[in-house]
Order: sequence, then structure tokens, then C-alpha cells
Amino acid sequence: MAIEKGDFIKIQYTGKFNEGMVFDTTDEEVAKENGIYTPRGVYGGDVVVVGSGQTIKGLDEDFEGKEEGYSGSITVPAEKAFGPHNPALVETLSVTKLKDQLKDQKPYPGMGIELNGKRGVIIQVIGRRVRVDFNHALAGKEVEYEYTIEKKLEDNVEKVKGLIALYTGIEDIETEVTEDLIQIYTPIELSFNQRWLVSKVNIANELIERLGIPNLEYIERHPYVPPEEEAAAAAPVEEESEAEAEEAEQSEE
Repeated sequence: MAIEKGDFIKIQYTGKFNEGMVFDTTDEEVAKENGIYTPRGVYGGDVVVVGSGQTIKGLDEDFEGKEEGYSGSITVPAEKAFGPHNPALVETLSVTKLKDQLKDQKPYPGMGIELNGKRGVIIQVIGRRVRVDFNHALAGKEVEYEYTIEKKLEDNVEKVKGLIALYTGIEDIETEVTEDLIQIYTPIELSFNQRWLVSKVNIANELIERLGIPNLEYIERHPYVPPEEEAAAAAPVEEESEAEAEEAEQSEE
């Protein structure tokens, strides 16, 4: 049966630009070979809802009409990828505006910064002023995706787990689903995940709408964790959540 809008599908993919440079992949070995591997990354495939904007527009549109098991590639123009490069998003700023981030560092081209909730990259340093590009790093670029539709999900528990993993990077969260209720048992590490705190209401609304189940409960479990272990666990999760939040913002755009 052909894939339609609203279907939950699990996909494997590798995204490239500039005739072969890999910028994103669900394949751990490909990530390592191309220097983009992160130990906290989730590999092995993503679950997305077709037509929901959880991936770039050109790729999302290409899923429709395909069959489970399909493998192929697509070249996506900038307009349906990460958007055209917008000169209005390149700003000249005084170094003093960035002093809290720079601390004792000197600004340099290629340095990433964040200002007023926007992430950008310094592209030029002119005395005490810098030019910062707040466009997406791949704005204005044509990209290519090789992808496989591994399966179309029919089981509601799989759908819930897949969507939560997409948003949080945490796989196999304990879940129970009946005709009237979705119950999600949230592990303690999500208490430190900023992206989860921001997204959990949207996740709940999306699951209720997509599955047609009227109620959802998040059930928190808090086993005793010695303070030193809790502090050690919290730091990397907070660091990862910043990267995840940026990806979420880019996907929504």
C-alpha cells in the first residue's frame, strides 16, 4: 500500500551536499567515516509522520506514493531544503554585545555564537566589530538524500516510542496504549532534557491527534539516585539538549 500523509514510517537516510559531503545520517558507520559521529546520537533510523514537517519539505513530499521497502535518492533545491540564503540574516555587531559568550576568547571566523535565542556563525572580524550569519548552515544549498523506507508502523506503541525518540533522542521509553489512553513512563533523565520540557505538550497533542486516542498521561518515575551520580548524569544531557533544540527549530522551519 502506498505511503500517505499521516502515516508513521521508519526511515534510514544519508544527507549530502557539495557533491558528496555528508552532513547527516542514520548510519553510525557512515557518521564515523565522515567525522560527524556523536556518542549521544541516535542511529539505526528515525520515525517520522509523513506530511508533518518533521524533515525538510522536499524529502517529506517525496515519501508520498512510495511503498514500504522503497530505496532511492532525491536532489532537493534550497527552496525545499533549508531555504535560500537571506542577506537580512547577516548582521554586523559590536564585540561588546557578545562579551558574555566570548569571555576571554577573541572572536574568529567560524566561531558559533547565540544571541537573543538565535544561533549564528561569525564570518568576519573587523576590529571591534563582527559580521554574524544567522542563516542555517546549509541555507542556499542544494542537498541530496539517499533514503530507505524501512517500514510503515501499524502498532501504536511503536508509533509513540518512535515519535518520542525523534524529539528527545531517547529510545524505547516504556509505553502502554489502550483505546482510550496513552501512558508514557518518563525516565528521570528527561528531567534534565530542556527539549523535552519545551516539547512534551506538543508531543502529547500530536500523538492524541495522530492516533485518535483521547487521553495521554506522562508518568514520572524517580528511583533514588545518589547526588554525585545525578550531577554526573545531568551535565551531558543538558549539553545534548541544546543541539537537539537547534535541530527541532530547523525541522519546524
